[in-house]
Amino acid sequence: MAPVAIRGVRKSFGTLEVIHGVNVEIADGEFVILVGPSGCGKSTLLRMIAGLEQISKGNILISERVVNNVPPKERDIAMVFQNYALYPHMTVGENLGFSLKLRRSDKRVIEERVARAADILGLAQLLDRYPRQLSGGQRQRVAMGRAIVRDPQVFLFDEPLSNLDAKLRVAMRIEIKELHQRLGTTTIYVTHDQIEAMTMADKIVVMHDGNVEQIGAPLDIYDKPQNLFVAGFIGSPAMNFLEGKVARDDGAWFETASGRRLPLPAHTAAQDGQSVVYGIRPEHLNASEDGTEAEVVVVEPTGPEVQVFARLDGASITAVLRERLLLKPGETVRLAPDTALVHLFDRQTGLRVA
Repeated sequence: MAPVAIRGVRKSFGTLEVIHGVNVEIADGEFVILVGPSGCGKSTLLRMIAGLEQISKGNILISERVVNNVPPKERDIAMVFQNYALYPHMTVGENLGFSLKLRRSDKRVIEERVARAADILGLAQLLDRYPRQLSGGQRQRVAMGRAIVRDPQVFLFDEPLSNLDAKLRVAMRIEIKELHQRLGTTTIYVTHDQIEAMTMADKIVVMHDGNVEQIGAPLDIYDKPQNLFVAGFIGSPAMNFLEGKVARDDGAWFETASGRRLPLPAHTAAQDGQSVVYGIRPEHLNASEDGTEAEVVVVEPTGPEVQVFARLDGASITAVLRERLLLKPGETVRLAPDTALVHLFDRQTGLRVA
C-alpha cells in the first residue's frame, strides 16, 4: 500500500494541452474515483500514473517517490482495463499467474498467490477454463485476480464495468468495494458513471475539460457542489436549474424573468437583485397545494416512485415523487421545493453562493 500524490500535472499533445495543472493527494489505502464526462482527461491522468503516458509538467509520486521517469513495470502498480486484456490461449490459472511467471517467481509462490486470488474472487472452479468459456463478469474477475496476484502498492481501474450489463454492473460494484475493504490497497478508479462514483468511492475527484472541478467525499459533493458543472453532473436524475434573480422583500425569494417566485433560505448570502441560477434536485421537490404550477410533459412510474417531467416558465424540470399521482401530459402539477435544500449559483461565474 502507498499514498499517491499528483502535483501540478499537465499533459500536452503537441500544442494542445489536455490536462491543466491537476493536484490530487491520495492517502494510503484510500479508494479514489476520477469521474467526469468522456474527454475530460480522467483516463489520460490514470495512464500517466501508470506510466503509459509521459507527463508534460509536474510530478507524480507513489509512496513519496517521484515516478515521472520510472518504467511502468517498476512502479509497483497493477492496472485493470475496460476490455479485460486476457490472453485467449491461456487458462484462467495461467492468466492469473502470468505476470509472476515473467518475474521468474518460484513455482510454489505462483501457485499460492493464484490460489489466494481465485479464492477471494470465487474463481477456484474456473482455473482450467479459457476466457472464451467465461461470462463477462467472470472475465472481469480474472482481470482483477491478475492484478491481485501481483500484490501491488496501488490498483488502477480504467472503466472496468463499461462492458457489463446493468444488473451485473451493480453486482461487480459491490465485489470491487468488498475487495478493497478486504485488501486495503490504495485504489484509483476511473469512470464516467457518477452512480459508480457515489456508491464506491471514499473520495471523488470531479474532472471537466482537463481541470479538477471539486474533490471531496461523495455526500459532501452531492450536498454542496462548488459550481454549476458539478451540480449538474453529480446526482441522478440531474439537478434542475432555473435562471433569475434574488428578491429581498418580506423574506428571501428567487424570481424568474416572468415574476414567478420560489422561496429561498433566509440566511442565503445572495444580494438583492443578484443574477443567479436556482438549483433544486428532483428528489427535493414535493407535490403540494402550496407549490408552484408546472405543466406535465411526461410521467414515468418506476414502482417505488414517479418521475414527472414538466415545464416551469419555459424551463424543463424533473420531479421524483413518492406519491402515486395520476397525472397526464398537459395537466398542471403543483411542486414545492424543500427550501433548506435549495442551491444558488452566481449566474456569471457559475460558482456556488454560500
